[in-house]
Amino acid sequence: MIYNFDLDGKIVLITGGYGYLGKAITESLIYHNAKVFVLARSKDKFESTFAQNPELNQRLKFQYCDISDSQSIRESFSSINEITPIDVLINNAFYLSGQSPEKMSDQDWSSGIDGSLSSVFYSIREIIPFFDKGGKIINVASMYGIVAPDFNVYEASPDFLNPPHYGAAKAGIVQLTKYYASYLGDRNINVNTITPGPFPSSSVQQDMKFVNALERKTCLGRIGKPEDLAGAFVFLASDASNYITGQNIIVDGGWSIK
Repeated sequence: MIYNFDLDGKIVLITGGYGYLGKAITESLIYHNAKVFVLARSKDKFESTFAQNPELNQRLKFQYCDISDSQSIRESFSSINEITPIDVLINNAFYLSGQSPEKMSDQDWSSGIDGSLSSVFYSIREIIPFFDKGGKIINVASMYGIVAPDFNVYEASPDFLNPPHYGAAKAGIVQLTKYYASYLGDRNINVNTITPGPFPSSSVQQDMKFVNALERKTCLGRIGKPEDLAGAFVFLASDASNYITGQNIIVDGGWSIK
């Protein structure tokens, strides 16, 4: 049997599936015939995000989920499992507060670690009982989980400075992926990470000086577009990746090799 990238029949859950990058990931999964549940808190935002694509409706559903609350995560998985077995979980959502490397409060530090790392742990822990016949977990890290920021990039745009707890948490995700790939391998559960590089949001892209600084750090000489990232999720969700686990796929235009 030759495996391919067709996701027909697969049920994919994605947290934060209506954000800047999440929207492109969600739409690409559906384009490849998956049925996708977007796990998030705002149904209004979900509906407005995908309002321009009514043809997605049959394959796209909303499920309330608060990633800061492990009970909410558990209940969302259970609600979906009552309707259909789950094949893939994508841990894409995160939250944090605080930015200063020197003046960050204890509360902001804890919030960032909880919102970027602990929430992923909760989701992995809670999905395991629903993967009794195997499944796939795809975690989302960051280039700053594998390399330190070049602070020269932020010199002219301090508002966009990458905070210390973000990279620390994302590095933790890479290790958490390896841990659970090893732990869950004999249950036919694949666990992998995707590490995005410079994918600034539309609002951040208004600062062309900052965008140019990001572009100079890449090998390809440009920032990433959401569609540049989406294909990696299709690959890891598909049967084409059945023998891949514990890996970190870096999609950064070559940033981390320079």
